[in-house]
Amino acid sequence: MQAVLFLIDTAFSLYLMVVILRLWLQLVRADFYNPFSQFVVKATNPLVLPLRRIIPSIGRLDTATLVLAYTIMLAKLATLQLLQSGQMLVVPSLIFAVIFLVKEVFTLLFWILVIRALLSWFSQGRSPVEYVMHQLTEPLLKPIRRILPPLGGLDLSVLVVLIGLQFLNILFSSWFSGL
Repeated sequence: MQAVLFLIDTAFSLYLMVVILRLWLQLVRADFYNPFSQFVVKATNPLVLPLRRIIPSIGRLDTATLVLAYTIMLAKLATLQLLQSGQMLVVPSLIFAVIFLVKEVFTLLFWILVIRALLSWFSQGRSPVEYVMHQLTEPLLKPIRRILPPLGGLDLSVLVVLIGLQFLNILFSSWFSGL
């Protein structure tokens, strides 16, 4: 049963990350002609486009994609609860879906930063994936670079954000550890 739960959790999490990436790409106005961006758009369009007919955007925030991310997290929690205990706790699930969605955003940001750092060592800036990673993370790293300039050619802004993310993750976990 653990193996089945793992596969379900992984499938929901991977698609949720793609949906979050779509929302993030729109917020930072990334290049949507990039092959990586095109993959994200094509993977999420079947669910996002019907929702857009019902749910309008608020400014730059694509609320249809945000609602989809929340719904996917809720479906993940419901499925896992039903498989583990045979019942679903509706009200706690509605709240936990928000908490776990924020945690998923932090996890995705962590991995994007790690991938960007690794790509910077090997790809010499020609990869379309690296370009998108740069567009996604630069709004977070630029303010840190203003305060902490490169030391001897070494950019520590990624490390500062990773430490901040780990701090937030520990803080978040301690707030909700009793739940």
